[in-house]
Amino acid sequence: MPRVLSATLASVAGIVVILTLSPTPANAWPPNIPSDSTAASRLHSLPVQAESHHSSYDRDLFPHWITITGSCNTREQVLKRDGSNVSVNSSCHPVSGSWYSPFDGAIWTDPADIDIDHMVPLAEAWSSGAWAWSASRRQTYANDLGGPELWAVTDNVNQSKGDRDPATWQPPLPSFQCTYAKAWIQVKWYYGLTIDSVEKSALTSMLGTC
Repeated sequence: MPRVLSATLASVAGIVVILTLSPTPANAWPPNIPSDSTAASRLHSLPVQAESHHSSYDRDLFPHWITITGSCNTREQVLKRDGSNVSVNSSCHPVSGSWYSPFDGAIWTDPADIDIDHMVPLAEAWSSGAWAWSASRRQTYANDLGGPELWAVTDNVNQSKGDRDPATWQPPLPSFQCTYAKAWIQVKWYYGLTIDSVEKSALTSMLGTC
């Protein structure tokens, strides 16, 4: 093989390795995010209603970070699911890996820098209908790994979001607003929660970025 061609192939191989090891946004997304058209249809079907019962909310009403399998709780399962090259110890605590935060585009290698965000915050869910749920259903909601409810994101970005809905808080990465809206709508639709009018207006605008 000519020396120039050999060197070129070696260079290309090196590039492929680098790309393979780099975390990508796709690795960080939970399952069952609807298509643009499905999200728009589901947004239209959501009942518009003012929030209520907020004064009776208590985070302890949503038992969360329960044991999922073996020694792994919900938080650890999300870190394993959404990270890249994650290794855990016997207690299921991550000892290595990297995590891409889709809310802001940051990449972290220390799990202490990652919060697990409830896409529709627990307090928001409570005021949108979860106040009438059983304790069992609230536990299912708070630990839902089957839909786009739990996200591994930068801790201070999650803390900035707090309990706010899209009318007052949206992810700082503009390119993620479409996916954020679709995930929010899916969670509210799946669990039969309501939206208020300003929330619906904000979600409609965010879907416009898709």
